[in-house]
Amino acid sequence: MSAQAKTRRKTVKDIAKAKSGDPLVCLTAYDAQMAQILDPHCDILLVGDSLGMVVHGLPSTVGVTMEMMILHGQAVMRGAAQAFVVVDMPFGSYETNSDQAFLNAARIMQETGCQAVKIESGAYAATQIAHMVERGIPVMGHVGLRPQAINVDGGFRAKGRTEDEWARVIAEAVAADEAGAFAIVIEGVAPDLADQITASVFCPTIGIGASAGCDGQILVTNDLLGMTDWVPKFVKKNADLKSVIGSAAETYAAEVKSRAFPGEAQTYKLTKTARS
Repeated sequence: MSAQAKTRRKTVKDIAKAKSGDPLVCLTAYDAQMAQILDPHCDILLVGDSLGMVVHGLPSTVGVTMEMMILHGQAVMRGAAQAFVVVDMPFGSYETNSDQAFLNAARIMQETGCQAVKIESGAYAATQIAHMVERGIPVMGHVGLRPQAINVDGGFRAKGRTEDEWARVIAEAVAADEAGAFAIVIEGVAPDLADQITASVFCPTIGIGASAGCDGQILVTNDLLGMTDWVPKFVKKNADLKSVIGSAAETYAAEVKSRAFPGEAQTYKLTKTARS
């Protein structure tokens, strides 16, 4: 039995403990190698539909498909051993009705082996969440700035700037919680709004551009590692891998052009055998 097979994977019960314990550490992952690197440090790995932008070069998450999410979800599950893996449901896969949401979520879980799905929690979300949870699918909600609603909002815009918007974000979070969401991502809101949501719901909250008072935090890993040119205000870059990779490629290119690579250490020596 492999070491990965012996490792106990986190469950929704482990995630729920964050409401009264240590904050949840969460990052995005899109491939097996990165999942393996992040796995020892994370409670949750999210296969986010942000992969459409950071991996596939799309202008937003709207163009992400079920097939893309499943392909990347399968890869992450091969690399992760102990983290709780959540896969985003892409735009158009859950909004129409509860049956659509369940069937697509069931397909994601069956084909990837992930532990849960995430949906962006508009006014419709409570019905879909309750329907899926009742049928055995753990669901993470997502309130505040919702990237899949970019065309309605006119861009990536922080939420809760007016009294009506503030009340709507809280109402959506409470509705998702009451419907059975095991956790809720809060994105792009002021700290006091995030703190009010965290105090108003029973499930853990996970902040991204929200508040240190949330029950956990998540970032897009590519942003954290300095792989992207522009990042939102709420990102703290912990590395500059774009420069490291660029420098490595530059050195390689120079060595190839000068014929310094491959050198003796990178080539094979074959021993000649005498002919009989």
